[in-house]
Amino acid sequence: MLVRSIIAATAALLLVAPAAHAQDTSAQATFGSVRLSSGFTPDPHTVSLTAGGSIDASTIGSPCTGSIARAPDYEVTYTAGSLPLYISATASSDTTLVVNGPDGRWYCDDDTNGNNPLVTFNSPRSGTYDIWVGVYGGGTAAATLSISELYSDGHDNGGSGGSGAGYPDTSAPATFGETYLNSGFTPDPHRVSITAGGLLQASVVSSDCAGSIATAPDYQITYTAGSLPLAIQTQSGTDTTLVVNGPDGEWYCDDDSGDGNNAQVYFSRPSSGVYDIWVGTYGGGNASATLLITEVP
Repeated sequence: MLVRSIIAATAALLLVAPAAHAQDTSAQATFGSVRLSSGFTPDPHTVSLTAGGSIDASTIGSPCTGSIARAPDYEVTYTAGSLPLYISATASSDTTLVVNGPDGRWYCDDDTNGNNPLVTFNSPRSGTYDIWVGVYGGGTAAATLSISELYSDGHDNGGSGGSGAGYPDTSAPATFGETYLNSGFTPDPHRVSITAGGLLQASVVSSDCAGSIATAPDYQITYTAGSLPLAIQTQSGTDTTLVVNGPDGEWYCDDDSGDGNNAQVYFSRPSSGVYDIWVGTYGGGNASATLLITEVP
């Protein structure tokens, strides 16, 4: 049988007919199914499951690996929008991923995130994603499967590969938009509703930074400074944090300088230029939040 592999990072797209393998995409998923539309909340959508099985994933083709079950572990019926789609797994054991996408093709990954796998669809299709979580050394292990649209490392693998977590990416488009503000702007504060959080630890920027953030900025401001200060604040029922990359290229972080568990980054003499903003959640996961930009803190 002809097998053509397209390898990006440690993930691969395999052009192999599903019927040729012991995996049964028509079988009912062992740990359930879900319907998700782009923009779903909470993000990530997580599922606790038992990874592994008695089938060698390499029978699909290289570089699929690990021991998986016959039936899918989980099934996602997804309605795509403009965001990417990230499928990842975490466990204390070395886990792998095997995904059969809406196009009938196989996507595999092993160690994009340490011993944990990640499959990225930069331009996901609408349809059904059948997902298997494998165990590299065989046997079974407790694992958590995560489905997210907010996790990225800023690398483009052609929509078929895996991406690794790394560092906040100031070059990525802001997930919740951008704006141009001149000093004296109205209304003040400028407000934006966002989903805070992500799968990247803000501490990769500095030990002074806290919380879980996405890799792409949540919001971007191009600001023309005047004589007034500039404050970036959060409002949320959850403990939120802030990570800001300023026009000088420096990182500014805060946890609880705002009201209660809200964050504030304050510039007494702001520079003109681009401010990339991440809103994190201190305890991990995601939460609804409002980002406020004000010159009258």
